[in-house]
Amino acid sequence: MRSIAVFSFILLLEQSAGFQFMSKFKAPLTAKEIADKEAVKEKFGDKKLVVLTGTSSGLGRKTAAALLRTGDYHVVGAVRDLYKMEAVAELDEFPSDRFTAMECELNSFDSVRKFCDNLMDWKGSKPIDRLICNAGVYQPSLPYAKWSADGHEQTMQINYLSHFLMISLLMEDMTRAPDPRIITVGSVTGNDNTVGGGGVYPIADLKDLEGFKAGFENPIAMADGFGFIGAKAYKDSKLCLMILANTLHARYHKLTGIDFSSIYPGCIAESPLFREKRAWFRKYFPIFMKYITGGFVGEEEAGQRLFQVAHDPRCNKSGVYWSWNGGPREGRGAEALEKDGQISGSGGAGGGWDSIFVNEQSGKALDLDLGMDLFKYSTDITGAEWPKIKPVTSPCPTLKVIGAISKNMIDKEELKRMQERPGFNDDGTPMKVTLSKRQKAKVVADKVVGGTMKHTVGRVARFLGRRLLGKIPEEALSGSYQEENPVDATVTHATAAPVEYLEEENTVVEIIEQEAPLKKIVDDIEVFEKTTKLIEEDISDLVFNGKKVEENENEKVSI
Repeated sequence: MRSIAVFSFILLLEQSAGFQFMSKFKAPLTAKEIADKEAVKEKFGDKKLVVLTGTSSGLGRKTAAALLRTGDYHVVGAVRDLYKMEAVAELDEFPSDRFTAMECELNSFDSVRKFCDNLMDWKGSKPIDRLICNAGVYQPSLPYAKWSADGHEQTMQINYLSHFLMISLLMEDMTRAPDPRIITVGSVTGNDNTVGGGGVYPIADLKDLEGFKAGFENPIAMADGFGFIGAKAYKDSKLCLMILANTLHARYHKLTGIDFSSIYPGCIAESPLFREKRAWFRKYFPIFMKYITGGFVGEEEAGQRLFQVAHDPRCNKSGVYWSWNGGPREGRGAEALEKDGQISGSGGAGGGWDSIFVNEQSGKALDLDLGMDLFKYSTDITGAEWPKIKPVTSPCPTLKVIGAISKNMIDKEELKRMQERPGFNDDGTPMKVTLSKRQKAKVVADKVVGGTMKHTVGRVARFLGRRLLGKIPEEALSGSYQEENPVDATVTHATAAPVEYLEEENTVVEIIEQEAPLKKIVDDIEVFEKTTKLIEEDISDLVFNGKKVEENENEKVSI
C-alpha cells in the first residue's frame, strides 16, 4: 500500500506543480567550501579565468593584451621562459592583479603535467573559462628533426601533442564554467582546400598515421612514418589541431557543454614564428604577403581575432573553424600601396569585428574516422587519461525523483535479464554471467524480500493487472520467421560486473545451491506462488465471467 500511496503522490504533483519546488535545491556548503568560495572571490572577483599558451611573444602576447584591456578576464600565461614573460608583462603594462605567468615547457610532458597541477592548486575552486592553445614553433629550414625531452619530434610535440595532453588534464574542470571554450590555432597551410594549403608543397597529410601508430618515438619523426621535412611537420601539426577540435566536439561537446573550435587568424608574416627562417625570407616575405597575395595580417589585428573567438558571444559555437574576411588577392594596386596592405576583402587584414565567419574545412580535417584514430594514438603517445564524463541528464525535477526511486528496481531487473539471457562470445557461444559480491548480495536479498513481497502486495497487483490489461493479443505473439535457438548455458565467459569486485565468481544457481536454508525458502515460495496463481485464476473466472470452477487433476499442486 505504501508503494501505491507514493505513486499517487507523484501523479498528484505531476498534475499540479510537479517537483518544481525542488529544482533549485542545493545542499548547504560546508565550512571549508564557504572559506574556499570567499578566497576565490577575493582573488578573482567576477573575472573569467583564461589559460593561454605562448603568451610572451607574437599572437599570444597580443591576445593577452586584448583580453586584459577588457577588464573581464584574469589571464594565466603558460610560458617556457618566465624571465622573458616578466619583461614583456612590464613593457606591455599587464596588470599584475589580473595576469599570472606560470612555467610550462611544451617540449616535456612532465612539465605540462606539473603546470596543470600548479594551476589547479593556485586557482582553488575557480573553474577555467577559456583554454587557448596558441603556442607553436615553425622549423622549416631544418635538414633533420630535433627531439623533445620525451623523444618526439619537437614541432609536433610543442604544437599539438602537449596541447592534447593539457586539454585532457584541464577539460573536466572546465565543465563547471558557465560558457567554457577550448580554442586551437590552426592554419591555412593545414587546410588543403585552399591555395596556401593545397597548392604549395609540402602538403599537410597524415596518411594512415603509421608514424603515430608505431609510437612516434626517435627516430620516427613524422606522423605518417616517412621522411622528415620541417615545413610538413608544421603543417601536419596544424592539421592535427584542426582535427582535434572536431573530434573533441564529436566526443565531448554535448556531454560537457564545452565549445571546441579552431581558427586561422591570417598570415602573421612579421611574427616571431618565422624567427628560424633565413634573414632574406624574414625581410621580403611580409612585403610579398602585403602587396601580392593580400594574406598579410599584423600581430595586433591577429591578436584581436583570437581574442574575439574567446570573448564574442557570437562565437559560442562548437565544431567550427573561424576565419575573417580581409585583404583581396586581386586588383590591389595603388590602394594596397596607399594603405600599406591593410585593405578589406577576402582572407587577409581588414574587415573588422563583423568580418568573422565559419570557414569551410578540408576533407582531411573533417574525416571523423581519421580523427578517432588520431585521438587514440595521441592518447597512447602522451599517456593522457581522459575524464569519465557523466551524460547530461534532463533538468526535469520529476524525472530526477522518479529516477532515484526506480534505480534499485532497474538494477535488479537488469541483473535478472543478464542471467536469464546472457550475451554471446566472439565465437558465437553464449556467455555465462558471473557475479560480484555486491551482485550476489542483491540476488540473495531479492530472493528473500522479493519472494515474500510477491505474495502480498504483488499478488493483488498481478491479479488486478491481468483483469484490467487482459491477455496479450495473439497477433503480438505470432509472426516470428524462426524458432528461437536454445542457449547452451554451460559456456563460461568474463562477467560484465566491475573487475575490482570479482573476487569470487558464482552464478545465481550456484549461490542458491550453496545456501541450503535459502533454497528451502525459495522452493516453498515457488510452490506457494504456483498454487496461488491457480486460485486467483479460478476466483477471477467465478467473479468476472460467472464460470463454475472445475477441478483439473493435471493442475493440482501438492504442498
